[in-house]
Amino acid sequence: MKDETSRPARRGRPPSGEAGEKKTSDSVTTYFREISKIRLLTAAEEKALARRIARGDGEARRSLIEANLRLVVNIAKRHLNRGLPLQDLIEEGNIGLIKSAERFNASKGCKFSTYATYWIKQSIDRAIANQADTVRLPIHVSTDLARVSRAERDLTGELGREPDIRELSERTGLSGRYVKKLNGITRKSYSLESPVAEDADQSLMEKLVDETFPPPMEAIDMADRAEKVRKWLECLDENEKVVIRERFGLDGEEPKTLETVGREFGLTRERVRQIEAKAIGKLKRMAEETHTEYRDVA
Repeated sequence: MKDETSRPARRGRPPSGEAGEKKTSDSVTTYFREISKIRLLTAAEEKALARRIARGDGEARRSLIEANLRLVVNIAKRHLNRGLPLQDLIEEGNIGLIKSAERFNASKGCKFSTYATYWIKQSIDRAIANQADTVRLPIHVSTDLARVSRAERDLTGELGREPDIRELSERTGLSGRYVKKLNGITRKSYSLESPVAEDADQSLMEKLVDETFPPPMEAIDMADRAEKVRKWLECLDENEKVVIRERFGLDGEEPKTLETVGREFGLTRERVRQIEAKAIGKLKRMAEETHTEYRDVA
């Protein structure tokens, strides 16, 4: 049975109008007051909880999540004025926090808050993108977004904290002012651009990148690019299509590990990896033929 104790309660949407707004404000204030009473954890305590979580301890998972609810609030506040009220941002951020608690590996030496920040921001960004109108971006902006996103992920791992604008600027070669502007853009997310299962850190879009290609002159909408990849998938043989869809969660499901896909289809982990590699190779060749560059903008 699924453990529901670790999931922060999701409140229903309040009624519209002044009464609804006051009720929302009151509930958020009460929530802030409640979570401020929860003691923060030491690094040693986080590691101990992570080891217990790895053994399936639901109580340890709940403790790790509750001790980091304030982190979600801090991140949610930085996403205000982008289309969602604070209460919704917090709820979406809590979903990301839960995912990070379930996947955190303390043996890699990264602080939990650093690891969780990525998942919290990803969950909030997707929620904002899902309720927004499709945003059309010039290809060079999409490419620069990908560069900043990748630099942020790499620097977070290297520094053990979120990089600042200056550090992102130095890593990407873009001006600090431009990096700041890029960080304010609401980015549309697709499963094609989301990280694959936990045994890899690249998306399907990222795997198709070839930085030697010159960007096309015309602006290409991200949704159009995603649709192009979906059409290419139909050119793969049946086994390759199945593996790619399962590994990257292209049918709205969670991405699956090599082992999980192998168990479902009676294949070894290595055989699944080989099929995936062959399929990615075919997709890259199709990308080369159309001279189109793809980037991970999630």
